[in-house]
Amino acid sequence: TSGSKGGYLLVAQQDDVVTGAVVVNKTGMSGYIPENILVYIATHHEYRGMGIGKRLMEETVKVCDGSIALHCEPDNPAKKLYEKLGFSSKYLEMRLVK
Repeated sequence: TSGSKGGYLLVAQQDDVVTGAVVVNKTGMSGYIPENILVYIATHHEYRGMGIGKRLMEETVKVCDGSIALHCEPDNPAKKLYEKLGFSSKYLEMRLVK
């Protein structure tokens, strides 16, 4: 292969303030795992509850080619947003903690 697969960086901004961001990595593994992994999403603490995360996720779904996977803790309030956007839980996560 020739270097990295790339991905997406989406940023929400109001005036000169970055109010939210999303980072998505392309996997290059179509047919085996989802084509995209959402690795990071955050909203500036002073702008939470204003729908910025929802708008960022909607735009992420639009711009990504192929399926998107993400990790979400069961008690994360954003889980409901992800489910409304069509995300579902398919796998049980397993970890080896050292």
